[in-house]
Amino acid sequence: MPYEPAAVALAVKRLQHRHHRALTAALAPLGLSLPQWDTLRHLHRNPDASLHDLALLTFQTDQSFGSLAARIVDRGLIERVPGPGRAVKHRLTAEGERLRAAGQALADEVVARSFGALTAAQIDELGALLEAVLESD
Repeated sequence: MPYEPAAVALAVKRLQHRHHRALTAALAPLGLSLPQWDTLRHLHRNPDASLHDLALLTFQTDQSFGSLAARIVDRGLIERVPGPGRAVKHRLTAEGERLRAAGQALADEVVARSFGALTAAQIDELGALLEAVLESD
C-alpha cells in the first residue's frame, strides 16, 4: 500500500510523541525531566558547549534554555565555566554524568521496546531513509 508523505510525517510525529511520553515516565524516578536529560546528553556529546549551542541542540530558544540551564546548575548537574571573551561554556559535573548515564540506559530500553517489531535490517533502512530526508534540506 503506498504511503502519502503527509501520513508518513504524521507517523513520525506520533512516534516522537510516544517516545516523549515513555521517556518522561522512565526518567521521572531519576528526578529528571526529558529536557533536563536531553541537555545532559548533548553536553556529554558536546563538552564545553555554549548556551546558544545547547539551545539549538535541544530545540529551545536561548531564553527558555537559559532558564532550564539555571535550574540544572542549581541542582549541581552542570557547571558554567568561562570561555573566550564573554562566552560561557557548560560542562557536566560528576553527578550530571551519573544521571546522564542512568538516563541513557533507560532511554535505550524505551527505544529498543519501541522498535522491537523491526529487524536490524529494517532499523538500518529506516535510519538511512530518515537521514536522506533530513539531509535534503
